[in-house]
Amino acid sequence: MTQTTEAAQVPEDSRPVRPAPSHRIHRAWFVAAVTFVTIIGAAAFRSLPGLLIDPLHQEFHWSRGTIGAAVSINLALYGLTAPFAAALMDRFGIRRVVAVALTVIAIGSGLTVWMTQAWQLMLCWGLLVGLGSGSMALAFAATVTNRWFTERKGLVTGILTAASASGQLIFLPLLSWMVTDHGWRPAAVTVALAALAVVPFVWLLLRDHPADVAQMPYGAKEFVPKPAPVPGAARRAVTVLLSAVRTGPFWLLAGSFAICGASTNGLVQTHFVPAAHDHGMPVTAAASLLAVIGVFDVVGTVASGWFTDRFEPRRLLAVYYALRGISLLFLPMLLAPSVHPPMVFFIVFYGLDWVATVPPTLALCREQYGEDSAIVFGWVLASHQVGAALVAFLAGVARDHFGRYDVVWYSSGALCAAAALMVLVIRRRRPASPARTARVTPAAA
Repeated sequence: MTQTTEAAQVPEDSRPVRPAPSHRIHRAWFVAAVTFVTIIGAAAFRSLPGLLIDPLHQEFHWSRGTIGAAVSINLALYGLTAPFAAALMDRFGIRRVVAVALTVIAIGSGLTVWMTQAWQLMLCWGLLVGLGSGSMALAFAATVTNRWFTERKGLVTGILTAASASGQLIFLPLLSWMVTDHGWRPAAVTVALAALAVVPFVWLLLRDHPADVAQMPYGAKEFVPKPAPVPGAARRAVTVLLSAVRTGPFWLLAGSFAICGASTNGLVQTHFVPAAHDHGMPVTAAASLLAVIGVFDVVGTVASGWFTDRFEPRRLLAVYYALRGISLLFLPMLLAPSVHPPMVFFIVFYGLDWVATVPPTLALCREQYGEDSAIVFGWVLASHQVGAALVAFLAGVARDHFGRYDVVWYSSGALCAAAALMVLVIRRRRPASPARTARVTPAAA
C-alpha cells in the first residue's frame, strides 16, 4: 500500500510518527516545491492584462477606462475571494480548492477568445478569472506554510511569494511575442492551457497536512494531528473579519497593503507596458522589462523572507515602502523610446522591492492574530487587491483624460510614503497565554 493509504487507515491521534531521517529531505520541502510550481503555472493569468489594453482598444475601440474596469473586477475579486479560499481549504482541503480554482481560470480565459462586447470581458476575465485567481492567491501559500512548517516560515513565505514573479518571468516574454505577432487570442488560450496543465500535478502530488503522511511539520518537536474539517467556511471567514476590524493593527496592515497593491499590481503590472509604449518603446521591450522585474522580485522576496526571520518586520516594511515611493517619483523621467541604463537601474531596484512586503506583513499577521492569521491575511490581501483594482481603473481614466500617466506615478509615490508611516505605528503584541493565542486579541494600535 502507498504511504498515503496507510496513513488514512490509522486514527490520527494514534498514528505512528515517522520523523524524517537527518540524511533525507523533509517531506515539507517537497510540498513547498509542488506549491511553488503550481503558483508558477497559475501565474500566466497575471502576466496578460497589461498586454491586452492596447490590442483590445484598437480592435473593439473600448476606452482604456473600460478595459481597466474589467481588470479592476479581476483584481478586486482576486483579493475578496482570498479569505474565503483560506477557510475553504480548511474545510475541503487544499488540493480540491486549488484544482477547482485552476479549472475556473482556464474556462474564463478560454472563453474570452469569442467575446465581442465589453460586458463579456468583465464576465470572463473579470468575474471568472478573478474568482479562480483569488483562490490561488497568497492565502494558498500562507496555508501551506502554516501547516507544513514550524521553522523557516519567513523563508518559505518568501520563496512561495516569489513563485508568482517567476511565472511572470516565464510567461511575459512569450505572451508579449504572441500578442505582437499573432494577436491577443493565442495568448489567452495559452493562459487557459497553462492553468489546466497544473491541475493533475496538484491532484497527484500535493498533500493537505503532514498527518496525511504520518509526519511532523518541519521543525516541530511532536506530532500534530490533522484537525477535523471546519464547517461553515464562509461564516468563519466573516467571523474572523468582524473580530479583526475591531483592532487597530488590522486597519494599519490593510491600509498599507492596499497601497502596496495600488503601486504594484494596479499600476506597474497593469499600466507599465502601455505607458512605456506611449513614449515609443516597443511592446516586446516593455514586457521584457516587466519580466526582468520578476527576476529581481524572486531575489528580493526570498531575501525579505530571510530578513523577516531575523529583523523587526515593521522596520523592514517601512524601508520597503519608502524606497518604492522614491523610485516611482523618478519613473516619469525615465520612460523613453529605448532602454537606457537609468531605466535598467529602476527595473532592478523596483523588482527587489516588488512583493518583498509580503513576508513581513504575513509575519505581523501571525504575531497579532495567531491561528486565525491565514484568514486575517486573506482579508489584508483583499485590501491589497482593492487598492490595485482602484488604481487599475483610475490610471486608465487618467490616461484617457490627461493623455499620459505622470499624475498616477507621482500620486502612488506619495501614497507609499504614507504606507511607511502606517506600519511604523503598529504596536508589538504582548505575549499571550496559550488559551488566548487562537483568539483575535491583538494589542491596540
